[in-house]
Amino acid sequence: MKWIRQFKLFLFDFDGLLVNTEHLHFQAYVNMLAYRGVKLTWSFAQFCEVAHLNATALKEGLYAEFPNLESNWDRLYEEKKAAYLDLLMTGKVELMPGAEALLKELAIAGIRRCVVTNSLLEQIVAIRSQHEILKSIPHWITRENYSKPKPDPECYLRAIELYGTGGGRVIGFEDSVRGLQALKGTPALPVLVCPGHHPLLEMASQGDVLHFETLSSIREEDLLASKELS
Repeated sequence: MKWIRQFKLFLFDFDGLLVNTEHLHFQAYVNMLAYRGVKLTWSFAQFCEVAHLNATALKEGLYAEFPNLESNWDRLYEEKKAAYLDLLMTGKVELMPGAEALLKELAIAGIRRCVVTNSLLEQIVAIRSQHEILKSIPHWITRENYSKPKPDPECYLRAIELYGTGGGRVIGFEDSVRGLQALKGTPALPVLVCPGHHPLLEMASQGDVLHFETLSSIREEDLLASKELS
């Protein structure tokens, strides 16, 4: 992994990029709605397509599907968060392919790295306790640390301000459209990591954006050939 030394700071999304939690978020919404007597019939792929689009698409999609649903979205979201935390506490969360190997190499090389996530610190603590390699990441920007959610670049700009001191190239990894848009609003080289059949891939990769299906499929020659590194 010689390519990692081309960068001084690595920025990572969390859910769906480093850890396989997207299906748990989906199940948490299913459980929250079921508790209220509502059956969500979306497939997991449908859920991802909506949830990854922007910060309000999921809320709008659920209200379009269930117009008589509780009108206080904050209350519903609190119930969803509780359902998600319950799921985290009852089963082990798997790492995404390539995450452990990349994080190990970054730790050995002493390269600065930071997770920038929409997840709450309480959720992060629950997942981090399951994998020693996640504890090797020294810096974490969680939802409590910024005001505007992705696709606003605030969270990534804050990470760069705090941990990008001394100059050098910055690289960021995302698996969603809104996350990628947030990265594009920063000096970081944006990299999209998602399956090739992802329904939002075409939209997400508009412009000069590197794409890999997994962290383990990153090709050094593609990164080194990027315009930002030439």
